[in-house]
Amino acid sequence: MKRKILNSKQAKITSALTISSLGIVILVAGCGTNNSSLGKNQESSTVSSKLTPTPGGTIIVAQTPQTNYNWYIPITNASFDYNAGLYDEIYKPLLWINNNYSINWNSSVADKITYNSKGTVYHIFLNPKWKWSNGQPVTSQDVLFTWNVIKAASSPNAPAPWPYVGAGTGDIPNGIQSVVTNGNYELTVTLKKPANQQWFIYNGLIQLVPLPASVWDIHKNINNEIKYLGDEATNPKFISVVDGPFKLSKVVPNQYWTLIPNTAYSGHKSIVHKIIFAYESSNSSEFSALKSGEVNVGFLDLSQYGSRNSLISQGDIITPMYTLGYMDTELNMFPGSPVQSIFDKLYIRQAMQMGTDSQAINQAIYHGFAPPIDGPIPMIPKTKFYDPALSTNPYPFNIAKGKQLLESHGWKIVNGVMTKGNQKLKFTMLFPSGTQSETDTAEMMQQDWAKEGILVTLKPMPFSTLISVTSNTKDPSSWQMATGLGWYYDGPGFYPSGGGLFGTGAPSGDGYSNAMEDSLIQATHQPYPTQQQNMSVFFRYEDYTAKHLPVLWLNNTGTLSVHAPNVHGTVQYADASTGIPQMQYWWVSADK
Repeated sequence: MKRKILNSKQAKITSALTISSLGIVILVAGCGTNNSSLGKNQESSTVSSKLTPTPGGTIIVAQTPQTNYNWYIPITNASFDYNAGLYDEIYKPLLWINNNYSINWNSSVADKITYNSKGTVYHIFLNPKWKWSNGQPVTSQDVLFTWNVIKAASSPNAPAPWPYVGAGTGDIPNGIQSVVTNGNYELTVTLKKPANQQWFIYNGLIQLVPLPASVWDIHKNINNEIKYLGDEATNPKFISVVDGPFKLSKVVPNQYWTLIPNTAYSGHKSIVHKIIFAYESSNSSEFSALKSGEVNVGFLDLSQYGSRNSLISQGDIITPMYTLGYMDTELNMFPGSPVQSIFDKLYIRQAMQMGTDSQAINQAIYHGFAPPIDGPIPMIPKTKFYDPALSTNPYPFNIAKGKQLLESHGWKIVNGVMTKGNQKLKFTMLFPSGTQSETDTAEMMQQDWAKEGILVTLKPMPFSTLISVTSNTKDPSSWQMATGLGWYYDGPGFYPSGGGLFGTGAPSGDGYSNAMEDSLIQATHQPYPTQQQNMSVFFRYEDYTAKHLPVLWLNNTGTLSVHAPNVHGTVQYADASTGIPQMQYWWVSADK
């Protein structure tokens, strides 16, 4: 199941564009690196370069409200996938994706990957510089161990808490013919059929995050092994051997998670004393923590936009950012869902999309920092994957037209609700609690849909609970609609072709199934001789998906990231498009 997201995921930032009337820096991920000055409230590379990084200091990072990290290994199931915000700093990925969606080989365990023209055979070469914190080298055996764990944990018969979240994404595991080691630092992966090489590298191979086989691979039976890992994954004391820039030091659930530098790390070592991820119960408590200095890296929820000057006046730097992803409203189309037969109808989804005023949501709630999206790829940040043809919304906001569409298919308003036979367009919609902007968004949609005769009851719940409910395919009757969710193309699949999202049986989907969609997705998985052909096929998928509405498109909501003036590196090393910062480059200066 997909990593579902709140729109206030913070601290993933890149290049800058200035809006002087606000006194803050606007960063648009993937749109260049030009920085303009705004005086003392501007953190620029020029200012930072004049400062000498000094060892020590503590960085306290406020987390999205009600986010409770409770899974600590980098192979996870659907309910715990949001924990990547923590374990991404502990374990080194096989491939690190830059802000421009290229591979940063210097920060990847892999040194290079070669492949044949058919896209069936891939050779992974590991960089021998990487070491585990116990001094052991990171080898091909560790990657092979990961593969064996993923393969076993992907089985529908895998013991609880599995199955693995990435099953079905990037041909993992069923498209793999074999994975074999060729010495300590090389592996060969052979596929059962040809695949688009970039798609498979970014969606398949990228999932092979090395696991410390020398200390974790202790069972001769792989089913016993994955049961063991599943049992221990929620135990922070189990995480004693890592290869990332930080080690997990102390955990107090629903309070904080402390990271300390991994002194054996093979890359750029952190010089801070520690980084603390702080639990926040709500946006208001997080804002108070920023004001008081209890946290020095956080975010300003856009519902609190009017209070921004109280942070700026104390020297805090506010930096909006955009990640490659989207927000959506998800419709339960899983088999067994009591509303599947309604949401399966395209015209129902079209009417609901026409009743969603994304432009008003952007302006009234997000102050222009949440550009509407019309399909699976946002316009901002700018990437090669965005089809310019979608700059014109295929379903612009139009309540009257949406209502007429329903009536043309035999629906009539009875006591305020669109009714046809024994069916009513009357639903309960879940949304994340603790975030005022999410509440405001849900209420605005509720009011507009009511004008179409679609009656929606709102039900807030904590973020982690919402993920668990909407990801539970074993109980499809437990929900009908959910908003305040979405997708960042930051794992398990990075290549944004939608196979794990919108294909029939997609592991990160909501039950949507369409033969044409499946065909277009599969076409993006095939190898092509030129980049032009490759993108032409991708755009055909993107255009169809935008118009066929596997979800209701909302906005790509920016995050107003905030950091204290004595905290450095959060902007420069944000890798905002992917949403995974390189925190080992963050540091604290002695004076503000």
